[in-house]
Amino acid sequence: MEHASRPTRPRRVCVFCGSRSGAREIYRTEAARFGGVLAARGIGVVYGGSQIGVMGAVANAALAAGGEVIGVIPHGLAAKEVAHHGLTELRIVETMHERKAMMADLSDAFVALPGGCGTFDELFEVITWAQIGLHAKPIGVLDVEGYFQPLRALVASVVKEGFASPEHMDLLAFDDDPERLADAISIPRTFPIGPKWIDDRAR
Repeated sequence: MEHASRPTRPRRVCVFCGSRSGAREIYRTEAARFGGVLAARGIGVVYGGSQIGVMGAVANAALAAGGEVIGVIPHGLAAKEVAHHGLTELRIVETMHERKAMMADLSDAFVALPGGCGTFDELFEVITWAQIGLHAKPIGVLDVEGYFQPLRALVASVVKEGFASPEHMDLLAFDDDPERLADAISIPRTFPIGPKWIDDRAR
């Protein structure tokens, strides 16, 4: 399967992150740095639409630096996650499935920042989509203070135990520096196009 061409520099980056702030202030601080880095490069932010937590930090920093920020949030979560009404654009959808699909459609790359189960759900979905050839967009992880090291070990274990090909590890660009990560997701990448599934009948 051949993928459509895409620009070297993403026009917009979809950011997955928590609506909570987490236990340490550095999560919000580094999220704000990343939002500022994207805005300084003329790259828009697409995210979950909240004004609080790590979500709010990345959005507010990008806005403060003059960047475009588009939020996408389900109607049922608009009150719980405190929808941000100061964005470039806030899109209200009906379901979580619509939210994720719209965020993906609006974006040229994906980056996960510290967050909870929702963040991991979103990240693994776009990894899966890349594995089966539904997109060829870069995927990055901002590893603040080692937050994602257990995830990195888990992905390595998945490969070691034969549930994914070694080249699928390369779908994820890990970095603890916002500038370097922004560089990494701007580099054209070659995605594995061979069969995803192992043929157990050959064993």
